[in-house]
Amino acid sequence: MDTQVHLRSLVNAKILCNKNSNSGFSLPEMLVVLLLIGILATIAIPNWLAFVETRRLNTAQNEVYYAMRQAQRQATKDKLTWQASFREQNGIVQWAVHPATLNPSNANWNNLDTNVRLDSETNFQSSLSTVQEVRFDYRGNAKDLGRIALSIKSGGKTKRCVIVSTILGAMRMGKDNSIAKDNKYCY
Repeated sequence: MDTQVHLRSLVNAKILCNKNSNSGFSLPEMLVVLLLIGILATIAIPNWLAFVETRRLNTAQNEVYYAMRQAQRQATKDKLTWQASFREQNGIVQWAVHPATLNPSNANWNNLDTNVRLDSETNFQSSLSTVQEVRFDYRGNAKDLGRIALSIKSGGKTKRCVIVSTILGAMRMGKDNSIAKDNKYCY
């Protein structure tokens, strides 16, 4: 019986102790946690932003590639010269696929991501100074060789490009490199 009484008094004492104690974190504990969160955020945020920029460029590169492929397919299908046109209008890169006989200003233009810009490594010829034209003849052969290069407006070093590398119309996608090849870093 004494054991039960003693046990009850211990349980009651524990309950009283818990009611009187302050539960939660102390100020130094909270400061340590906030400091750790701040350090982790400082490390993670730049990497996250670089990841997002790279994803945007990859998506824009895919759109450019498929626009060129669409122009090439239409050229062989219709047995006419078609082109993929690219321009920057009001700070937005746009693309259009249309017959070469159609004035590019009358084409149906599509927008790329607003954070993407045409890079200075873009080097296709154009009939209008503001439009880059990638032309394919009735057999799907490329009229000119060159590249459409894209980069981020915020000035990141990351680049993506689509290159027409043979007169037969072979195309490939490239990315930025640290060593220049023919004075181009996107290959």
